[in-house]
Amino acid sequence: MSDAKPVISGRSSSSASFASIVFRRMLKNPFAIWGGAVVLLLFLVAALAQVISPYDPSSVDTGIILHPPGMKHWLGTDELGRDVLSRMIYGARISLMVGFVSIGIATIIGVVIGAISGYYGGWIDEVMMRFVDLMLTFPVFFLILAVIAILEPSITNVMIVIGLTGWMGVARLVRAEFLSIKQRDFVFAARSLGQRDSLIIFRHILPNAMAPVLVSATLGVAGAILTESALSFLGIGVQPPTPSWGSILTEGKNYIEFAWWLSLFPGLAILFTVLGYNLLGEALRDALDARIN
Repeated sequence: MSDAKPVISGRSSSSASFASIVFRRMLKNPFAIWGGAVVLLLFLVAALAQVISPYDPSSVDTGIILHPPGMKHWLGTDELGRDVLSRMIYGARISLMVGFVSIGIATIIGVVIGAISGYYGGWIDEVMMRFVDLMLTFPVFFLILAVIAILEPSITNVMIVIGLTGWMGVARLVRAEFLSIKQRDFVFAARSLGQRDSLIIFRHILPNAMAPVLVSATLGVAGAILTESALSFLGIGVQPPTPSWGSILTEGKNYIEFAWWLSLFPGLAILFTVLGYNLLGEALRDALDARIN
């Protein structure tokens, strides 16, 4: 007898060709190019922070307090004489870390809950979706504020709390995909062969349901970065002396009348980063749409 196993996952060699189609669509989209360029630049800045940073971000020099932008300090200095450019470069690392870790947590939770709910349906689906509805009734940002206020403010707590309060949209997306995909022939074939539910969910259905999850995750990174910046601005996010864009904004609000650079440059960094991720996410959504030729 042959040991060959039948292919029932619905995924074939066409997957590679579809990936190439998506890539070509992305290259033709100017928004994808601009968004990808911003994201790539952010990655390079974060990865090469120790190389490209002109000064130690924590180095204090009382002789150059609130020095305006110039040849020695391109983006000026803060109220302690620290180089703003160096602090923003290291702050990019914080933004990426918070964005990817928190959205990673949210995506894992949302995928598991959405997959179980959509696959089994019935009372399991009803209970899980009512729990999702309950979570959605809370204003997310105020929920994060409440939890962070109870816990000790730190980058770890910020990432965990953002992740634990941001999974509901992913759960709904995955559930909707599972409700559709589980009715296809390759899923019925897997069941008829007696394969376990866990194998059917994670090997056969989930890979075919990941397209909207990728888009949601890309857009979610922008939201997480914005949330972290807001928390740091309020003083309950990343704590000094760790540099973050939100904390630089907080330090600058007391000197905005004569030290404008402390508010302008981190504000622009947050703006372009969030815009870049949003443009990339929207372009990815269009590229993954099978209805577009």
